[in-house]
Amino acid sequence: MKTNILQKFELFNDHWSPKIIGELNGQQLKLAKVKGDFVWHDHANEDELFLVYKGTLFLDFRDRETVELNPGDFYIVPKGVQHFPRTKNGMEVWLLLLEPASTKHTGEEKTELTVEECEWI
Repeated sequence: MKTNILQKFELFNDHWSPKIIGELNGQQLKLAKVKGDFVWHDHANEDELFLVYKGTLFLDFRDRETVELNPGDFYIVPKGVQHFPRTKNGMEVWLLLLEPASTKHTGEEKTELTVEECEWI
């Protein structure tokens, strides 16, 4: 099935609430609009891919340098690595995430930003 990612981004405006747009081999493709700070978290058993479509995303780590991602850049956070996604200066960032369907939004952390079940769009 053909899907236009930019058209999918136009279907929602909420931040830090990923939307599922596809699934293959147990992996989900998710879109998210993010703005400001997220939470420190990790995923004990899953790697997570961040691909930036719009804006600049910063990934802070406890044990390594901050990674700056611009449109067209991606980064794979290895399982078990604590990370802190954020944006600067009120900038909205559009992301594509690729992760196993079992991945919890904020890992084992439970906050007001935790999404228990992602919506399909």
